[in-house]
Amino acid sequence: MQKYLSDKNETNLRLPGPVPVPFDILNEQTKPLINHRGNEFSYLLKNCTDKLKQIFATDNDLYITTSSGTGVMEASISNFLSEGDEIIVASVGWFGDRFTEIAQAYNVKVINLSFSHGSNINCIDLEECIKKNPKAKAVYVTHNETSTGVQNNLSDISKIVTKYSLLFVVDGISSVASVPCETDKLKIDVLISASQKGWVTPPGLAFISVSKKAWNYHKVSSLPKYYFDISQYKNYFKKGQPPFTPAIGVMYSLDKALDLLIEETMPKVYERHKKVAYKIRTKLIEIGFELFPDDENHASDTLTSVKIPKETSTKQIIEKLENKYNVIISAGQGNLSDKILRIGHLGLVSDAEIDWLIESLIKSMEKENE
Repeated sequence: MQKYLSDKNETNLRLPGPVPVPFDILNEQTKPLINHRGNEFSYLLKNCTDKLKQIFATDNDLYITTSSGTGVMEASISNFLSEGDEIIVASVGWFGDRFTEIAQAYNVKVINLSFSHGSNINCIDLEECIKKNPKAKAVYVTHNETSTGVQNNLSDISKIVTKYSLLFVVDGISSVASVPCETDKLKIDVLISASQKGWVTPPGLAFISVSKKAWNYHKVSSLPKYYFDISQYKNYFKKGQPPFTPAIGVMYSLDKALDLLIEETMPKVYERHKKVAYKIRTKLIEIGFELFPDDENHASDTLTSVKIPKETSTKQIIEKLENKYNVIISAGQGNLSDKILRIGHLGLVSDAEIDWLIESLIKSMEKENE
């Protein structure tokens, strides 16, 4: 995958996703379509699933859905719970809160354990919450919260959740394939991710791994489900098929991207992300920005969020970056929309793109402050 760091892009796409995709991966989608009930697709499905499991670091079942990441977020609710069940959602931002919104739509009772934006999950508070809510069946957390640029410590969280034998559900949409997230070692029961993030693949596919414990929850789950019913995925996978028509073109791209990630080796992929994150954070601080996370130790390795100076408009900065310098970044979400800038650096990011980003920011800020 590293060989594509020298690729020149006309636009410096620094979103939390989708990420820039090298042409060799993107062009896989131009292959002729095939029968998704035939032997050729069966081989592709099994091959991609095996490689995904390798990167997920799991022996658990894993399924590929044609959907956005939010699709498998919903699947992580509907497949393992029943109406009236209680769950704990430990949230540090916008996407953690999405678990709550989905669960409430299914009439699941949510105990919200919310932490201030910019902070990470406090495990002392988490354990106290679990003790106070003995009826809770599961804990839902977001590994990497892209709305705030915070990365939670799954190792510490896992010790607490497994101590009380609760179902451990993790949103790894913007972390898996970019930072270490070893499913089995961390005893994660349900882990989800999506193709447009660190997998360096176009949007359209999402992934969900399911432990034996999670299957036991699934057996007694009575929430309505159809498209995301994992029993259908399990039964069809035995036949080498998806239950519904898949995004075949994106599957081609995924297959190529997985080969490149595995060829590079995951330790090198993780180290590459760590180095890029450090470079970007350091340069942003050097030009006067303040990190939004309250402690750099839990700053994300896939997205950096920074506070904007007072009397500065995020909208104007973002517009200037895109219109004058072909650099695309994001504002904050919700009540952070005019308070922070979010810069994605998951996937492939070259030194030239980092310099391009920083120089463009400097110029945009100079003109903003004139």
